[in-house]
Amino acid sequence: MINLKVFLTGLKSLKGSRSPAIPLAACFIALGALLKDAGFNIQQSAASSLFTYALPGQLVMAESLLVGASIINIFIAVWLVNFRLYPMTVSLFPLLDHKSQPKWKYYLSCHFLAVTSWLIAKDGYKKIDKKHRIDFWIGIGIGTWSTAILMTVIGYLSADYLNKEMLIGLAIVNPVYFFCMMIGAMKNLSISIAVIGGTVLGPVIYLFSTEWALLFAGLVAGTIAFLFEGKNGKFKFMSLLRAILNKSIEVLFKSILIPLHPFLNKR
Repeated sequence: MINLKVFLTGLKSLKGSRSPAIPLAACFIALGALLKDAGFNIQQSAASSLFTYALPGQLVMAESLLVGASIINIFIAVWLVNFRLYPMTVSLFPLLDHKSQPKWKYYLSCHFLAVTSWLIAKDGYKKIDKKHRIDFWIGIGIGTWSTAILMTVIGYLSADYLNKEMLIGLAIVNPVYFFCMMIGAMKNLSISIAVIGGTVLGPVIYLFSTEWALLFAGLVAGTIAFLFEGKNGKFKFMSLLRAILNKSIEVLFKSILIPLHPFLNKR
C-alpha cells in the first residue's frame, strides 16, 4: 500500500511561495473561464481537467470540438500536443522505480505527469528513500491534479468577473515561471546553450514560420546543447566526430584495402 508519511511529504511539497502549484492554479483559472466562454458547461470543464490534465491538450480539444472535428482527429491532435510528456516520463520514472512496489502504482500515477509535478518531483526525489519515491510522486501528483480540477471550476465560476486582459495575464504566468526556472538552472554549458539558443532562435524562426518556430527553436538549440556537452562536462561533439572518423576508416579499410590485399601481394 501507499506509505502515508511519504505521500503527505509529497503533498506538502506544493506549499510555499516558490511552489509551481501557484502558476499552475493561475493557468487553470484562465482555462476554466475560457471553457465557459467557449460554451462548455461546468461538468464538461471539470471533466477535461479530470481526464486530460494537460492544459495545451485541453485547449486543442476544446477548439477542435468547437469547429466540429471528428473524434479521431481530436485524439490525434491531443496526442501530438501531449507527446512532450513522453521524454519527461522516460527521465522521471526510472528514478522512482523499485522492485518492491506494485506496478499498478506506476501505471496509475502516469496520469499525474505534467511540467509542474515533474519539476517538484525532480527537485525533491533525492531526499526520499528509493523504496518510497513512488509514494512521494503520487502525493505530488494528486496534489497538482486536484489543484487543476479545483481551479478549473473556480475559473469557470469566476468567468463573468475576469476581462480579456486578466485572462491573458493568468494564462502566461505558468510559461513565465518555467522560463525563470530554466534561467535559474543555467549552471552548466549545455543548459545555458539550450536556454539562450532557444530564446534567440524562437523569434528569428518566427519571422519565417509562425507555425514551426517553437518546435524548430527547441529542436535546434537542444540538439546543439546535447552535442557540445555531456554529463561530466566533456564535449560530445568531438567524441561524435571521432566516432564518425573511426567508422569511415573502418569502412574504407573493409571495402577497399582488404579486396586489394591479394593484388598487392602479387606485386
